[in-house]
Amino acid sequence: MKVGEYNNLTILRFTSVGAYLSDNQGNEVLLPNKYLDDTMYINEKINVFVYRDSEDRIVATTEDPFIKMNGFAYLRTTSITNFGAFVDWGLEKELMIPFKEQNLKLEVGRFYLTYLFLDEKTDRVVGSTRINKYLRKCTDQLKPEMKVDLLICENTDLGVKTIVNNKYGGLIFRNDISKEIKRGDIIKGYVSNIRKDGKIDIRLNMSGYEKIKPTAEKILDLLKKNKTINLTDKSSPEDIREILGISKKTFKQAIGNLYKRRLIKLNKTNISIN
Repeated sequence: MKVGEYNNLTILRFTSVGAYLSDNQGNEVLLPNKYLDDTMYINEKINVFVYRDSEDRIVATTEDPFIKMNGFAYLRTTSITNFGAFVDWGLEKELMIPFKEQNLKLEVGRFYLTYLFLDEKTDRVVGSTRINKYLRKCTDQLKPEMKVDLLICENTDLGVKTIVNNKYGGLIFRNDISKEIKRGDIIKGYVSNIRKDGKIDIRLNMSGYEKIKPTAEKILDLLKKNKTINLTDKSSPEDIREILGISKKTFKQAIGNLYKRRLIKLNKTNISIN
């Protein structure tokens, strides 16, 4: 049974305080009454989040935390104590960020980028704002043009910092920002370059060729079957949309790319395969 993670457990029995769940090794945990519903039954498998409550007991919940184990999220500070800061992470018991895991003085009511990990000494789930300490260096698992998940972070002079696939540090350069983005947004992006230091340059949109690649391949496949397509760069947008289902702009970009690659011929009344 993994503390700080989702576990697929079996309902063993119901009691006055809740249901007891078990894993494959016979370890048991309580799912309190407030998380039960009338549809649950003995021997049913349910997916629950397991963590320690305020009395240091391992308990289960059907609620979803705002942050995943070994992941990052912006969390709101709720209180400061002698032990550290506490933040709202979506569960009844708030998440503690010990002073040693704070890279700056936290203030109540403000959101801070937080990393979630399991403290092996105490078997407690804790948070950290020392983000650089937990970011990994990107290996060759990612390639340019690959689609990735992004958590938008703070602005810098060069652009906007981001966390890529909940693991790596990345940067979107200012001239690659094509739409409004704000801190805390979770969006998709594309790998532009992987630097020697293991950080990643990110684009919000695919590069020029990758945008039109599916359309270019569609036109080429159609030409292989029919030899010609009765369209040119002078054709009306209506004719292009009727035959290919795309805009005239996309059509011109695609045939321009195919022509540069010497795969097609541009004739007066049609295009043909080379």
